[in-house]
Amino acid sequence: MSNYDEQLRNEVPDFEESEPHHKHGSLDISGTVSAVQIHGRKQVLGIVVVAVIVLGSWELLVRLFEIPEFVFPTPSAIAVAMVTSFPNVYPAFLYTLAELVSGYLIGASIGLFLAAVLTQLPYLEKIITPYIILIITTPTIALVPLLMLRLGFNIWPRIIAVALAVGPMVMINATTGFRQTDLAKIALAKSYGATTFQIFRKIRFPLALPMIIVGLLVGGIFGLITAVGADMVGGKTGLGHKIAYYSALARMPNFFAVILMVSAIGISIWIIMANVGKKWASWSE
Repeated sequence: MSNYDEQLRNEVPDFEESEPHHKHGSLDISGTVSAVQIHGRKQVLGIVVVAVIVLGSWELLVRLFEIPEFVFPTPSAIAVAMVTSFPNVYPAFLYTLAELVSGYLIGASIGLFLAAVLTQLPYLEKIITPYIILIITTPTIALVPLLMLRLGFNIWPRIIAVALAVGPMVMINATTGFRQTDLAKIALAKSYGATTFQIFRKIRFPLALPMIIVGLLVGGIFGLITAVGADMVGGKTGLGHKIAYYSALARMPNFFAVILMVSAIGISIWIIMANVGKKWASWSE
C-alpha cells in the first residue's frame, strides 16, 4: 500500500470490515492485568496458603541448613529489618516515589500526545518512529551520569530518565489502540457531520482505552526500574542507593527489606492499573 493510499484510508474511511478492536499489539498484557483481579474468598485463601507454604519453607530450609544471615536471611529477619530500618529508609522511599510519579506524569502525557498526533498525521510517524526506536533501545539509566553533568546532582536527571522510559511505552501501545478503531464507526460519525476532535474523543479514544491502560502499566513498571537504577548510578538517596549501600555492607535482611519496598510500589502500580481497566475498559473483555 502506498503512502497516498494509507493517507486516503485515514481521511476517507469506508465500511469495509476492519480488525476487531480487541486484537492488541505485541506489548499487550491485558489478560494478565485482568488476572490480577481477585474474586471470591477461595482465591484470597489460595493466595494466603501459597504465601504461607513458600515463606514457611524458606524459613525452615535456611534454619535447617544453618545458612548465614549475610548470605541468605530468613523471612523473619527480613521482617524485623523492615521494621527497624524503616525510619532510615522512609526518606529514600519518598524520594524515589517522587521521581517516579513526576517522571511518569511527564512521560505518559508526552506519549499520549504523540500517539494522538501520529494517528492523525501518518507521514509524521515515519519521521519520528526511528527516534522513538532509538530511545527504546538505549538504556536510559546510562544517560543519568550525562544528565547529571548538565543539570546537576539533583532529582531532575532522574525524573528525565524515568520520563524517557515511560513515554515510548505509552506511545507505542496508545498508537496501536488508536489505529485499531473500527473505520465503519468513523465513517458513520463523519456522515453525521462529526469533527475530527469529536471522532477522536467519542470513538478513537474510548476504543483505544484497553491498549492505553496497558501502555500506562508497562510504562509504570519500566519507570520504576529506571528510577531505582538511576538511584544506584548517581546520588546519595533513593531506594536504589539503599540497595547498593546494604549490599556493599552485606546486610542482607535490610537489602531484602528495601527490595520488598520496591516490589510494593510495582504491585501498587499493577493493582491501580488493573482497577482502572476494570472500571473504564471492562467492556473489552
